[in-house]
Amino acid sequence: MIWQVNPSDVILLEGILLFHDPRVRGLMNMKIFVDTDADVRLARRIKRDTSQNDRDIGTVLDQYSKFVKPAFDDFILPTKKYADIIIPRGGDNHVAIDLIVQHICTKLGQHDLCKIYPNLYVIQSTFQIRGMHTLIRDSQTTKHDFVFYSDRLIRLVVEHGLGHLPFSEMQVITPTGSVYSGVDFCKRLCGVSVIRSGESMENALRACCKGIKIGKILIHREGDNGQQLVYEKLPNDISERHVLLLDPILGTGNSAVQAIKLLISKGVPEGNIIFLNLISAPQGVHVVCKKFPRLKIVTSEIEHGLNEEFRVIPGMGEFGDRYFGTDDD
Repeated sequence: MIWQVNPSDVILLEGILLFHDPRVRGLMNMKIFVDTDADVRLARRIKRDTSQNDRDIGTVLDQYSKFVKPAFDDFILPTKKYADIIIPRGGDNHVAIDLIVQHICTKLGQHDLCKIYPNLYVIQSTFQIRGMHTLIRDSQTTKHDFVFYSDRLIRLVVEHGLGHLPFSEMQVITPTGSVYSGVDFCKRLCGVSVIRSGESMENALRACCKGIKIGKILIHREGDNGQQLVYEKLPNDISERHVLLLDPILGTGNSAVQAIKLLISKGVPEGNIIFLNLISAPQGVHVVCKKFPRLKIVTSEIEHGLNEEFRVIPGMGEFGDRYFGTDDD
């Protein structure tokens, strides 16, 4: 029998042998193993079979010892290793259940593209962030205000991007003589800005990472679909570093793909690249995420799309011209 499952934001699958088939496991975003004590399982079975199925305790115990428990040990318990989350005490563990519910609610609140691409991260919107986006998108905003609020948003994107770097646990002694257990982030990193709009993000990166090395990539975007590399200057040891790729606008994705290909050709592992931008068009997200599934994209807002001239809409105009004061006005 074939069952049709209609498209839904959340699909729950339940079954004691659910993790046995690797094809089914591969379709799951989260795998949960509900681990209940063996005595509790036996007690529940006795209560159910004696009250609902009119069976005597001896028959229930005989079936449990000969068939149920051996089958559990041989076929169900080994699949526990595939679980992302193990819930002890089963349905009585309300803390674990509440955490899972919160996680699902968070996923439901994400942009639809984040549900498709786990390597896409959109900063959670607040009234402050929405207000800053309103100001930098307003065509009447002065250059001074445009730079000021763009810098604030860029700083948030950079901070969020740094949070995706690998870290190790670290303990320090506080001025009170106490021990604080914290983390130490990866120090082998560098920035790479896509000239020239990407250079607007360099100050925020330097403010967060003192003395960081920053490379440059220049890609000709007009008349060649953004695929002609014109200039590059990168740290000699870039293959040994995590790279923060800087470009405030992700439009078609063509220039981004060219820049990412260059970094990979220099020996940078795809998973070591974090692409930071202010706004992203869905078309560019599709292009980059499909081609580089291990790369991470961090953005502050997803746009409606591109117009006939491949400009991001609603967008904010030519970001570099508005930021550096070279627009016609």
